[in-house]
Amino acid sequence: MIETLKARAQELFPGFAIAGLVAIAAQFLNEHYGAPAMLMAILLGMPLNFLAEEKRTAEGVAFSAKTLLRIGVALLGVRISVEMVQSLGLPMLIVIVSGVGATIGFSLLIGRLFGRDRLFSFLSGGAVAICGASAAMAIGSILPKREHAERDLAFTVITVTVLSTLAMIFYPILTSYLKLNMDQTGVFLGGTIHDVAQVVGAGFSISEETGDLSTLVKLIRVTLLAPVVFIAALILRSSVEPGTKRPPLIPGFVIAFLVLATLNSFGLIPTFVSEFASQVASWALLAAIAAVGMKTSIPKLLEVGGPAIWMVVTQTAFLAVFVLAGIWLLG
Repeated sequence: MIETLKARAQELFPGFAIAGLVAIAAQFLNEHYGAPAMLMAILLGMPLNFLAEEKRTAEGVAFSAKTLLRIGVALLGVRISVEMVQSLGLPMLIVIVSGVGATIGFSLLIGRLFGRDRLFSFLSGGAVAICGASAAMAIGSILPKREHAERDLAFTVITVTVLSTLAMIFYPILTSYLKLNMDQTGVFLGGTIHDVAQVVGAGFSISEETGDLSTLVKLIRVTLLAPVVFIAALILRSSVEPGTKRPPLIPGFVIAFLVLATLNSFGLIPTFVSEFASQVASWALLAAIAAVGMKTSIPKLLEVGGPAIWMVVTQTAFLAVFVLAGIWLLG
């Protein structure tokens, strides 16, 4: 048993180590130059595509792109608690939850107009609606194996990260122009920007109070990742042809996410453990997205085409308009 584990570790280490090094480089660029870490990780990983085919590194890269990302998503549960959700208030909670559901539904409806299938529509719509790159990777991990799956995932991560960065810059200007108050601004930023880091950047660029509220709203959207993945797994199981292996009823990483969120809600996770697990989650997701980049062929990525980009832009605009309308109606 020990020898088997040792052999497996030796098989995985080269590819895993390279994914980790790319993640460290991406984090360095983020901390010193303000570049989005997720975007840097996937862009730095893509030129290393040959390592996904190299015998010595292929297994470790594949492990990082799939298993490591599931570990990272599961550990996000330590950031969630029931108290966070209750503190926001029912009207704004309705806006946030309905915004996620409406955006995913809207994405499934418009997919054909942009020449994309329902799986790509769900992947990109879930990424826009919930939490950007993290949601894209979680959703991508439960979708049936198909041609261009990794290309579509890499495309979605890159596109939502770029749009999230643009939103971080321009949405605070938009909220000022629309004369939203501090609470409305926090809900809008947290309810519409795709990635957590960009929500934090946008919110705290206005004020500390806005930053705290926008981060809270964003983490509530992250909480919705678990039920969305669960419902998707149920639908995918029912649509699988007889004789074909079905996805699990509840993916293991979703169960782990819910367990950690529950424990955190009851205060059973010590602060230092929660902070450590949160850091591990961030690094795991960063290394995973670097590995996804390594498994992505740039020529194949370009095959996705302009209509898919406009589709994600349309999804982003829909979410922004929906949340803004909800704030005005219920706020």
